[in-house]
Amino acid sequence: MIIIFYFVLFSERYGRFAHEDYRYNLELFKEIKRFIIYRHYFSFEEIITNLFGNVFAFSPFGALLPFVRKQKTGFISVLFETFCFSFVIESMQLIFRVGVFDVDDLLMNTIGGVIGYIVYKIARKIYYAWKRFL
Repeated sequence: MIIIFYFVLFSERYGRFAHEDYRYNLELFKEIKRFIIYRHYFSFEEIITNLFGNVFAFSPFGALLPFVRKQKTGFISVLFETFCFSFVIESMQLIFRVGVFDVDDLLMNTIGGVIGYIVYKIARKIYYAWKRFL
């Protein structure tokens, strides 16, 4: 989580400079569509980073959440907690005027957390099947 906070709030490589105005996007899929429509004007790295970076960044959150919680963690719980964590990060970007509060990021972050949880569940089933086999 510390790494996520660093990249979201402080990493100059990803445009985390202080702005004088509040920057936000409240239109779902606006930035995603922009990167797809104008893909010829962006580098491959920019497209991958913008469209899939948040998914990759939040996948470990969803995979590790069951390890740090004492009670059983289900799909809905991971979905909700990933969304809330993402909302806090996006809100901090707005409050501190670094980056952009973006609903597309909320969506992609949440998808990343859910994908991480699904990978965890699959890995867990494989582990226990392998353990029974031995």
